[in-house]
Amino acid sequence: MSLLGRDLALDLGGASTRIYIRGKGIVLDEPSVIVRDLRTGKVIGYGADAAGGTGGETCWPVSGGLPVDGELARRMIRHFIRKVHWHPFSRPRMVMALPDDSTPIERKALREVAYDADARGIVMIPHALAAALGAGLAVKDCAGHMVIDIGRDSTRIAVLSGESVVATTTVPGGGHAMDRAIVRLVESEYGLLIDEGEAESAKLRAGTEWKPLDRHVTVHGHDPETGRERSVPLPVQGIYEATRQPVEAIVRAAVETVERCPAELTADLGERGAVLVGGGALLRGLGRRLRAELCMPVRRSERPLESLALGLGRCMENLGLTAKLRRR
Repeated sequence: MSLLGRDLALDLGGASTRIYIRGKGIVLDEPSVIVRDLRTGKVIGYGADAAGGTGGETCWPVSGGLPVDGELARRMIRHFIRKVHWHPFSRPRMVMALPDDSTPIERKALREVAYDADARGIVMIPHALAAALGAGLAVKDCAGHMVIDIGRDSTRIAVLSGESVVATTTVPGGGHAMDRAIVRLVESEYGLLIDEGEAESAKLRAGTEWKPLDRHVTVHGHDPETGRERSVPLPVQGIYEATRQPVEAIVRAAVETVERCPAELTADLGERGAVLVGGGALLRGLGRRLRAELCMPVRRSERPLESLALGLGRCMENLGLTAKLRRR
C-alpha cells in the first residue's frame, strides 16, 4: 500500500482524536466524545460540539487507544475524517497506533472500526514507537529509550531498543482517575459540585507535591443546597492526597518496567532517560518524582499532547520507515 495523496494519520485517544494529513500536519484536534439524545438515543453532537455535554448522554467510545463501543467509535471517526477529508469518490488510507499490549481480538476490533469508518487501507504502528518518534527520540540507533504516555484512561510505559519494544507496562488509570478523585474530594469536603474540567485545572495547578503546607488553588462549582455558583480555596495537600494512589501506581510501574530490562539497556536509560508524553505529562512535579525514583533523567516532550499524532505523521511521511514496519 503506497501512502500517497490525501492519506492521513489518526491518533485515536481516549481524551482526544487528532488527524494529521501529509504536508499539512495536525488538522483536527477534538475531544473523543459523543452526545446522544436521552429520549431517542440519536447522536446530537461529536467532538468539540459535544464537549459541553449539556442536554444529552455523554459517551466516550474509546479507551486506551481502543474502541469500547465499536458503533459509536466508527461514527465518531467517520465524522472527524469527513470534516478534513471529504470526497465522494475517495476513501483515505490511514496510519494508526496499535497499543503494544493489545490482544488479537482488540487489534481486529480496531481494524474493523477503521475500515467501517471508510478507511481504504490501514498501517498499524506500535504505540510506543510512534510516541517516541513524535517526542523526537532517535530510535534508529540501538540504544535504549523509555516513553511514559499518561493518557485519559491508562498510562503506557515502554522501553525501546532501536525500533523494537523491549518491555511494556500498562497501568489502568491515567488523568481521568485523578480528576475523578478531586471531584469526589470537593463534593465530600465542601459540598460543591465541580466538573472534571475544573478538577483537571486544579490538578495541573497543584502538581504532585503539596509543600509548602499553606498552598491553595481555587475551584469553582455549583452548590446544590443554595443553587448558586461559588468558589472554595482547595488545599494543595488535599489534592496531593486525593491523587496519590494513581500517581504512585504510575511511578511503581515505571520502576518495575526498568527492572525487567537487560543490563545493557538499563545503562542506556541511566544516560538517556525517559520522556513523558500525553496529557498527564503536564502534571507539575511528576518529572521530578520519576527522576528521583528511576535514578535517570526525565523530561517532558515539547508537545506532549500531540506527540503520538506527530509520530504517526512522521511514519506516514517516511515511506521507507512505514514499509519496514509493515513487514514485521
